[in-house]
Amino acid sequence: MEILPEILGRKSIRKFKSTPIKKEILNRIVDAGVRAPSAKNRQEWRFIVIQKEDLRKKIQDAAFGQEYVGQAPAIIAACTTNIDYRMPNGQLSYPVDLSIAMSFMMLQAVHEGMGTCCITTFDEQEIKELFTVPFSMRVVMLLLIGAPDEDPEQSARKPVKRVVSFDHW
Repeated sequence: MEILPEILGRKSIRKFKSTPIKKEILNRIVDAGVRAPSAKNRQEWRFIVIQKEDLRKKIQDAAFGQEYVGQAPAIIAACTTNIDYRMPNGQLSYPVDLSIAMSFMMLQAVHEGMGTCCITTFDEQEIKELFTVPFSMRVVMLLLIGAPDEDPEQSARKPVKRVVSFDHW
């Protein structure tokens, strides 16, 4: 198995075709996220898959009118079911756990020929009200998924030597 092609091919897509995503493809994408590791395997998450156009337009409004948000045929809202759990290192687990799960979903989506874009610019309270997310829970990020209708340039990455060291800082 080789995953590097998916990693190298992943781009943030901001223009999607209106073609609905086949159910079996969407199920595999979600399954990839559910299988992601989490702190102490607690799996303190909930994923809301949104496909209805009227709901996607409401999410677009809650995302401060970003047009491409409403264009995506599917949006997955990543929510935590425990905002208080801290790992032994003192860090909150949910931002880490949900980021890993969404990364797994993104890579599976690329493998399926889909484009994705992670969104964190939105009014969380509006999203929570829209999907009746309990008060004590958090909506951490949204993942847009759909057939890409663009092929943007790959985002520049810093050279490995600038960001990686071995055995010391």
